[in-house]
Amino acid sequence: MTHPLRVAVIGAGVAGLAAARSLRREGLDVVVFEKSNHLGGTWSYDPRTDSDPVGLDPNREVVHTSLYRSLRTNLPRQLMGFLDYPFPNRNNGDPRTFPGHEEVLWFLNRFSDEFGLRGLTRFGSEVVRVELVSEKSDSWVVESRRNRDSVLTREVFGAVVVCTGHFTQPRLPTIPGIEKWPGYQIHSHNYRVPEPFQGQIVVVIGFASSAFDISREIAKVAKEVHIATRSPDVKVMKLANHDNMWQHKMEVIFQMTELQCKWVARVLSGKVLLPTEKEMMAYVEEYYQQMEKDGFPKHMTHYLHFKEIGYCNWLAAKAGLPPIEHWRDEMYLESIKPVLLGLQDNYRDQWDDAHWKAIIKDASLPQNVN
Repeated sequence: MTHPLRVAVIGAGVAGLAAARSLRREGLDVVVFEKSNHLGGTWSYDPRTDSDPVGLDPNREVVHTSLYRSLRTNLPRQLMGFLDYPFPNRNNGDPRTFPGHEEVLWFLNRFSDEFGLRGLTRFGSEVVRVELVSEKSDSWVVESRRNRDSVLTREVFGAVVVCTGHFTQPRLPTIPGIEKWPGYQIHSHNYRVPEPFQGQIVVVIGFASSAFDISREIAKVAKEVHIATRSPDVKVMKLANHDNMWQHKMEVIFQMTELQCKWVARVLSGKVLLPTEKEMMAYVEEYYQQMEKDGFPKHMTHYLHFKEIGYCNWLAAKAGLPPIEHWRDEMYLESIKPVLLGLQDNYRDQWDDAHWKAIIKDASLPQNVN
């Protein structure tokens, strides 16, 4: 009798939960390792911050989450759910199209309970080492511990899926002269509330989603806020509708996780094959060439923006799955345009629910749950 492949999933955030469900659906034996005592990964708010606010000390005490207290999703809730498990409204919950982080955490816990993922998860288990059993083996040794002083546990798995995210290694960008900056420095990973910046002159480096939110929140209490971005099209100017915010040019140098998880699960179950190294490198080269033709410098090509759905459809095709529904593409583009064009401070609330429902045109999406 052939036993199912035993797979270790490291992390019980969005990616880990999506991976666990996809792997289990393919009939694989799944164990999820989660360092904390709860699900949700970065979506579990923690008011604490790293002991080193800029993330340079390798021995610092690390807090995994990067959530600030006021954070709301920057995509509509209809796009925050899984392809076959929508993100509904709940009684006495946050009904906004762009809900707060508490609502996302509730959704992930509901998703986990619906598909029995909590029972697969070992809470308080930190993975400290992963390596091949031997050079000629396809099996992996996973070492874990329940706390820093406990004895290490060694187990063998047929495959390991790492879903730890990228939020645990914050670091200020490499900018000549920044070490001479006389003021307090902090990475956005460690930002929680605006009050510490009361009456100060603040420089925000970068202008992606978190910088967009944080700069406007800090401006309510700070004396001045200056936003420095390396976008090639930025105009040096005072921002409209803000008396104390300026934009400067810096003269220095969800893709959908579920589809990636489904692809991995289908590969491990033997239903699809990974591309060869030659095929993958050819795709990477083509990808960078096309992005540069579209005006994205190489250092910015990890921001897919308008090409997000195209990348998702490429992933879907590789996994033998149908393409993303057109309404998701339309809703995604509608939600990010104001931010990319710098047109709206209140982009999350500029349209009511009727606007989004007109895009979806799908009455089958649940609206409320008990």
